[in-house]
Amino acid sequence: MRRETGPAGTGRRGGRSGGRNGGQGSGWGSGLLGVAIFSGSLPATRVAVEGFSPLFLTAARAVIAACLAACLLRGLRQMRPERGDLASLAVVALGVVVGFPLLTALALRHVTAAHSVVFIGLMPLVTATFAVLRAGERPKPAFWLFSGLGSLATAGFALSGDRGASAAGDLPMLAAVLLCGLGYAEGAALSRRLGGWQVISWALVLALPVMVPVAVATWPESWPDVRTSTGLPAWAGLGYVSVFSMLLGFVFWYRGLALGGIAGVGQLQLLQPFFGLALAAMLLGEPVAWTMVAAAGLVVLCVAGAKRFA
Repeated sequence: MRRETGPAGTGRRGGRSGGRNGGQGSGWGSGLLGVAIFSGSLPATRVAVEGFSPLFLTAARAVIAACLAACLLRGLRQMRPERGDLASLAVVALGVVVGFPLLTALALRHVTAAHSVVFIGLMPLVTATFAVLRAGERPKPAFWLFSGLGSLATAGFALSGDRGASAAGDLPMLAAVLLCGLGYAEGAALSRRLGGWQVISWALVLALPVMVPVAVATWPESWPDVRTSTGLPAWAGLGYVSVFSMLLGFVFWYRGLALGGIAGVGQLQLLQPFFGLALAAMLLGEPVAWTMVAAAGLVVLCVAGAKRFA
């Protein structure tokens, strides 16, 4: 039988780690590590779509991660989720296994990674909204004021005439953020019973029967040549989003949300634009305009205020 777990599969709440405060501290640390891992997702996707189609990239990363997840579930002898959990796992799969990867891959054919990461500024507000709707959390009214200001700053940046802006890229990014926020909140609520890594693992396995045919149907006629300037980065991007973005990042992220609170720990996502902008500049050589940095900084300040009242 599977041993009984507390939030995010870490044992009963508190334990010897200092009770509620200790659990929250651990949750924030775990959440920060998850955000650091996710920060490489958009730059990695940006280079991967140079060698793979968005649909194949979405399916391939899900299939690779699902195979790893299945090995973990089998090796650690995890019991199957209950029938009542399947609907929630389907929502997680729709949001973070299919929706966000596919929509961001489509968007990144039209906008730079540096431009796209600023849209992550909307993620805390979206995640908090779904935390209320799906997990029953109740942040204070001031929380919504600060989060709303941060979202307005992000929307203002998208409409400011930045040279990287494109409706063909911005609209899929907005849709991706909505679906991802839903998947975050739904998965975090489920993680309190099943455990963080178990939730993303079962969601990947649940999506596998759909993702395998899609991967086969979109199989590239020719594969990127690792000897070219685009081939090796494309393969590296596929590897990163498959192992780190699709699986390992969620192990820490869902654990953090479950322990520290979805609305509160979700504010850590506002650090992701800074990490993402730095990676886009260092690894891809993309220009980072001062307007991008200013918008990201303003959003972070707004959500720092929201965190206080979460």
